[in-house]
Amino acid sequence: DFISIIIFFYFMEYVKLGKSDLKVSRICLGCMSFGEVQEGGHTWVLNQEQTDEMIKRALELGINFFDTANCYGKGTSETFIGNSFKKLVKNRSDIVVATKVRFNEGGLSREAILREIEGSLKRLQMDYIDLYIIHRWDYDHPIEETMETLNELVKSKKVRYLGCSALFGYQLLKANMIARKNGWAEFVSIQNHYNIIYREDERDLAQLIEEEGMRMTPFSPLAAGRVCRMWKDETSKRSNEDKVAKVKYDSSEDIDLPIVKRIKEVADKLKVTMAQVSMAWLLSKPYVASPVFGCTKIKQLEDLCESVKIKLSPEDIKYLEELYQPHPNMGAMLKGTLVYSNKSNEKEAKDIKTGRIKK
Repeated sequence: DFISIIIFFYFMEYVKLGKSDLKVSRICLGCMSFGEVQEGGHTWVLNQEQTDEMIKRALELGINFFDTANCYGKGTSETFIGNSFKKLVKNRSDIVVATKVRFNEGGLSREAILREIEGSLKRLQMDYIDLYIIHRWDYDHPIEETMETLNELVKSKKVRYLGCSALFGYQLLKANMIARKNGWAEFVSIQNHYNIIYREDERDLAQLIEEEGMRMTPFSPLAAGRVCRMWKDETSKRSNEDKVAKVKYDSSEDIDLPIVKRIKEVADKLKVTMAQVSMAWLLSKPYVASPVFGCTKIKQLEDLCESVKIKLSPEDIKYLEELYQPHPNMGAMLKGTLVYSNKSNEKEAKDIKTGRIKK
């Protein structure tokens, strides 16, 4: 109702996304949970009616930032949210929409990018995309070709700003330096794997982001629910079936669970939920703009929006952070490996356990 809308607009905060003119809500709604069930894909996705309900509530809560990708549900995520926006959003300028390109035929080649942008615009039923993100690095095509093509999209006004996802620091710097040298559009944000139990990007990427005047929009901010409860919810369909989450988190349960226990202690002390503490920790980082949060239940979204107003003390932050230990890479892709491949991370995990990589 009207009163609840006013209350939650009070809760929501907004921030400028790096050097761009985009003013985004501190919570970004991740849209991977929307679309049609695909063979071998996620089984917990929401249908069109459920998508409408979730986006309607997100808008009421003050969320204006939405993130999807051309590959989510083989494009049906874009289709579903495009339909929802058509029904629910009066002014296009009231929302900030991000989508991605990479996991498609041709990767980040010029031909592929020019083809995929048209597909995304059509499915979203929009004339432009606010933030166009490269979904991973493409080792098969020159970054010069990619950045030049992306710049053409900005010049043609089909895209307002550029972002990247899951890159190593050297890749981000290389791409932006090439763009800078040629007077092309640069990346204004990066969407990397970052949360309270996976902090590998603090080693150098976080500092680079700040020096570049960029901001992070982390994915998996709640570690697939691992930091919302004492590890996994065995009654949850996603917890039981999400193979990607199991690869990302279950192998490090022994070093992560002590941190999760501390999250519960802080949550109990502050009389808030573990999810709210975990999100408040992320929002305390100066380089974080808007964590990308995906969910299938409206109550989860409502509860999480309240984390925007929770300010952790320096003592609480130190207490939450001090048990962290190094993890195998579960973000940017190494050349010749798959995303979140157990095999690609086997050696690094072994090196950590044997002490070759110091904890």
